[in-house]
Amino acid sequence: MSILPASFSFRPKLVECLSGYERAQFGKDVAAGITVGVLALPLAIAFAIASGMSPTAGLWTAIVAGFLISALGGSRVQIGGPTGAFIPIIFGIVTQYGVANLLIATLLAGALLVLMGLFRLGQLIRFIPISVVIGFTNGIAVVIFLSQVKDFLGLPGPALPAEFFARIKAIVHTAPDADLPTLAFSVLALTLLLGWNRYGSRIPRIGRVPGPLVVLVLATLAQALFAFPVETIGSRFGGIPQEFPAFALPALSLETLRSLIAPAITIALLGAIESLLSARVADAQVDDRHDPNQELLAQGVANLVAPLFGGFAATGALARTATNVRVGGRTPVAGIIHALTLLIVVLVAAPLAAYVPLPALSAILVVVALNMGEWHAFRELSRYSLNYRVILLTTFFVTVVFDLTLAVEIGLVLASLFFITRMASLTQVERLGDPEWVRREGLPVVGYKIFGSLFFGSVGKLQTVIDHNAEGAQVVVLDLHQVVNLDTTGLDTLESLLRILRKRGGSLILAGLNSQPGSLVFRSGFSDQIGDDNIVVDLDEAWARAARLLPPVEQGA
Repeated sequence: MSILPASFSFRPKLVECLSGYERAQFGKDVAAGITVGVLALPLAIAFAIASGMSPTAGLWTAIVAGFLISALGGSRVQIGGPTGAFIPIIFGIVTQYGVANLLIATLLAGALLVLMGLFRLGQLIRFIPISVVIGFTNGIAVVIFLSQVKDFLGLPGPALPAEFFARIKAIVHTAPDADLPTLAFSVLALTLLLGWNRYGSRIPRIGRVPGPLVVLVLATLAQALFAFPVETIGSRFGGIPQEFPAFALPALSLETLRSLIAPAITIALLGAIESLLSARVADAQVDDRHDPNQELLAQGVANLVAPLFGGFAATGALARTATNVRVGGRTPVAGIIHALTLLIVVLVAAPLAAYVPLPALSAILVVVALNMGEWHAFRELSRYSLNYRVILLTTFFVTVVFDLTLAVEIGLVLASLFFITRMASLTQVERLGDPEWVRREGLPVVGYKIFGSLFFGSVGKLQTVIDHNAEGAQVVVLDLHQVVNLDTTGLDTLESLLRILRKRGGSLILAGLNSQPGSLVFRSGFSDQIGDDNIVVDLDEAWARAARLLPPVEQGA
């Protein structure tokens, strides 16, 4: 018997797109794939170096993972590979556990993503509040920016510390010793990239060439011709091998797996969030709807396979996906062409990578960080609620000062607490006006109307009802037709109220149960405790039932 959910079906978007695929679209996909491939080249190298990995690892992550994400994914236009969001996470894992253990953590994350896809958890990722997403996205942008200060300024000494305050202290301490040629190279590259992004589209024919590629090519050509005294890929890493990487399985041990569970969960969650966010944005651009579970499955397979070729964590890349859409890509074929383009570049032009200057790559990442952040969200904070501001700013602060995992956890906890508080504030318990016969005879009957959700955060408001019945009410009527949700804590409170009434021989009547509260009342057996006759359709019937429950003498008969 299969352990997979009955509703699961493996159907990559590529299969759907190839049905009726036309030659004209193939031409557009090829052009888009080549464009995105050349854009991904400098980014893959830059992301890898910033993450503490080799340029080769970044390129093969983009090739292997990018191919699998497009071939198996649930989006028509998603482009996968290494992304800036992973930089602080990957760098932290490499620093603490080493490269070999990073590959193991990536494999574990891939397995988690596969399980998330198989068990159809893709929709749950959308429950993460936008305030948390913006907070950690802006925080990651700041972390990426800080990670590039050393290479941008040419600061002396070892790599900057990962811890925020130690890093700031090291930057301040070494800033006076910045290398002037490196700084000049970085500033020129940054100026060129910003200028190209702003005005390049006005240049005929070549204006659509991606800015990072322009900077990479010109900076590499200048370095090859004039040999400026700046660090290059060749001087730091020895270049990029012009060959396929060796297939290798990392050594596993139970103790190693235990220590890498937390990093693996971080990689999996971030990969899921970023890939589905990118796919959702792309849907609006191509008028389509992605399959989130198929997308998670593809992301998982990509992160299972890429480490076997020396790669690391990959996910859907929003900027490259948007570029793919903008230049005409409409099927996963474009993503496959993007991976093949990178493969050809590595196998043909790898020796030229030795001349790539690191200050130029640093400038590219500075622009990535600037473009990545949703900085307008800070300017608009005053327009939103205090809860929104607290969640966003707390998530941002914890991301920058501590780490992303803790930031997301705290952000989600805060969002949950604020949501509970808000829902509880919307729940109201009001005293109902007594019918004329109750007022005339002064009978021990009382009614309450409940609005909202009767759950663990709001059940305290029913304490008023319970306290009132300590004074001797014989029958309590609860009008629940405006209660949309009842949880087990709310049900337990109703059971407590029933027990108090039963001790004095009294009764509880529920009127107007909606579908969800009614389902819980009957499934739990509470309907048997209260009696089916005491669960009625509306308030009029509830008062009539209360009249029948009172002894005749008390009714003034």
